[in-house]
Amino acid sequence: MTDSSLLPTELRVSKDRRNLTIKFGGGESFEISAEMLRVMSPSAEVQGHSPEQRVTVGGKRDVAIAEMVPVGNYAVRIVFDDRHDTGIYSWSYLARLGRDRDALWSAYLDELKEKGLSR
Repeated sequence: MTDSSLLPTELRVSKDRRNLTIKFGGGESFEISAEMLRVMSPSAEVQGHSPEQRVTVGGKRDVAIAEMVPVGNYAVRIVFDDRHDTGIYSWSYLARLGRDRDALWSAYLDELKEKGLSR
């Protein structure tokens, strides 16, 4: 059973398609950039099948959200304009990205630097 505070009451893509605003039943609200959603996609293509297989994705500074497709009552599949479309973003994963945005983004930027990649 899903915690009702983690059920979104609103999912809104900005006019420029570069940000997703998500509001949850528990009152939390987050704005998450398309770039962050893309580089932290929960797909096997990005996350791999184990932590060792995770890929650091660079070069997505200008990515945009092309489409959002509901997946049951628990998630949304986000299609990006670079044609990445295999990430299933559960409500709890989106809440984690919103809550931990600053720490996750900082760690991502450090990874890019370490690997000689750019946004």
